[in-house]
Amino acid sequence: MNWSALESLISGVNKYSTGFGRVWLSMVFVFRVMVFVVAAQRVWGDENKDFVCNTAQPGCVNVCYDYIFPISHIRLWALQLIFVTCPSLMVVGHVKYREKKDMQYTTLHNGAHLYAHPGKKRGGLWWTYLVSLIFKAGFDAGFLYILYYVYEGYDMPRLSKCSLTPCPNTVDCYISRPTEKKIFTIFMVVSSAFCILMCICEMVYLICKRIQKLIKRKTEVERRRFAENHEMSPLAAPRSEFRSKASIRVDPTASIQNLIEEHIQIMYTTG
Repeated sequence: MNWSALESLISGVNKYSTGFGRVWLSMVFVFRVMVFVVAAQRVWGDENKDFVCNTAQPGCVNVCYDYIFPISHIRLWALQLIFVTCPSLMVVGHVKYREKKDMQYTTLHNGAHLYAHPGKKRGGLWWTYLVSLIFKAGFDAGFLYILYYVYEGYDMPRLSKCSLTPCPNTVDCYISRPTEKKIFTIFMVVSSAFCILMCICEMVYLICKRIQKLIKRKTEVERRRFAENHEMSPLAAPRSEFRSKASIRVDPTASIQNLIEEHIQIMYTTG
């Protein structure tokens, strides 16, 4: 599997991420993908070849191996890494869609831009980013539960007993290097749990920052309304003009300061 191509593709979302998102991306590709490619595949490379049971009954070893290892750790982790990294493509795709839409708008409106910053997490992109975090944390948690449920914990026993057909009786089976496999299993579980924690922290950060901006925007609107109500000007603009000002499109990627300056500029030009 070409993990370098996946890394270069997902790294494009790094410039749209917060600090927590950059830590998450570093954890995924340094402590999970690199460990998976360099070490974990070699550790589990002999799991089938060196699996030994104290019986010579044909088919018993294969049945016991399938019973003890219902799904390979390597394949499960590979599937987990694919599912966890794919939600980031939602953010990249949404930004590309904004850039294309902005380019079309610029062509039709003589250089005017539809989005001041297409990659800024405001409007629909904020929700897309939040949903991607929920998917990433959910996939990681789901695969951790699957691993725990299938293997009844994260331990790697030295001895496993099997009494399935066609085994003549209860046989003892041994896997190769159980301690080494246990260490890598715990390492992958801990790194996955840390990635879940980073996603939760980033979600809390985004929501708190969004609430803070909404409170600030509400305060600015109330301040402008207070100033307009106490403004004693004989040359008041007619209602139609105020209605046209209210219908002006607000760019969700523009900052509050830019919106205030634009509103003041419109008042001076029309007043």
